[in-house]
Amino acid sequence: MTAQDVVFALLGVIAVGSALLVVTTSNVVRAALWLVVTFGSVAGCFLVLTAELVAWVQVLIYIGAIIVLLLFGVMLTRAPIGPTDELNSGHRLVAALVASATAATLTVLSLQAFHGVFVRLDQPGTAAVIGSALFRTWVLPFEVISVLLLSALVGAITLTRPEVGTAGSR
Repeated sequence: MTAQDVVFALLGVIAVGSALLVVTTSNVVRAALWLVVTFGSVAGCFLVLTAELVAWVQVLIYIGAIIVLLLFGVMLTRAPIGPTDELNSGHRLVAALVASATAATLTVLSLQAFHGVFVRLDQPGTAAVIGSALFRTWVLPFEVISVLLLSALVGAITLTRPEVGTAGSR
């Protein structure tokens, strides 16, 4: 076991632990801050795997933009910031069972689907290889995902702010 394996394992443990804290805390702001720790440790995992471009995209987009957007959204809306009864509902056992069943199913399906599959790249993790693959092979899925994310954002705004869609809001 090399030092890279140890660092990767430690970063993975930090990512899983902070992700559990994201979904179990009853304070929305603290959940966002634990999400920063999760994203940072995932970026560290990408650095250990010599995928520097993906690591910097993780830092710039997820930590730099998404978390700031989430915190501004919490601060500028009427969302409760502290512990609430909605987040502390008595359905934790059911939620834990559903999450465990989903995780087990995804783990088994992933292991069956990708068992023995290896991807050989000439220069893994370099910006040239990733850029070439992204803009030659994966352009259409990339654009479809961007439209999907935009429509999800518009739908979230429409659902959370009912006065946006009504004509009598003037």
